[in-house]
Amino acid sequence: MQSVTVSPKYQVVIPKTVRKALNLRPGQKMQVVEYAGRIELIPERNIKELRGFLKGINTEFKREKDRV
Repeated sequence: MQSVTVSPKYQVVIPKTVRKALNLRPGQKMQVVEYAGRIELIPERNIKELRGFLKGINTEFKREKDRV
C-alpha cells in the first residue's frame, strides 16, 4: 500500500505504479465516491475501451419469480 499527502489545495498525486496499472492519462476525468469512510476514484473510460469487457461472463443463474 502506498501513501500520498493532501496538499494545501486538497490535491493528491496518484503514484506512478497505480497510473501505469490503470493506464491513466493527464486530463482524464474520474468519478469521486465517498464510501464507508473512504474515498474511491473511478476512472471514466471511453465507450470504445469498454467493448468486450463482459465477454465470457456467466449468465447462467436462476431469477427470482417476480423478475423478468
